Amino acid sequence: MADKEPPAFQLIANKFVEYYYGVFDQNRADLKVLYREGSMLTFEQVMVGGVAGIVEKLMNLPFQQVRHEVITNDAQPSAEDGILVLVTGRLQAEGQDRPFSFTQSFQLKSEGESWYVLNDVFRIIYPAE
Repeated sequence: MADKEPPAFQLIANKFVEYYYGVFDQNRADLKVLYREGSMLTFEQVMVGGVAGIVEKLMNLPFQQVRHEVITNDAQPSAEDGILVLVTGRLQAEGQDRPFSFTQSFQLKSEGESWYVLNDVFRIIYPAE
């Protein structure tokens, strides 16, 4: 029996996730094309908004080089032609002996034939003590 094709929203999420982390790991400043003035990012409880604020936050993270490994990528259609994306994975930052586990959620919004990030929430997952 042939595998069933994933729904369109999951295909969009897959392409988005591949693009996002590929760009993040190469040149974070280039992520600016994915955000709009109404976009918001919460990175480890620090909330910023707008393209300039988000790019500034991403550029001023305490590491220059990082590599993301996506473990899961779940998507659901959401209100007003959006897509909710939840990612889990590992990230290896320069100077760290071991990778960190992370989770990140994105609320994607359609804009004509393309998509942008309306909401972005990132969290490192620390081991339970």
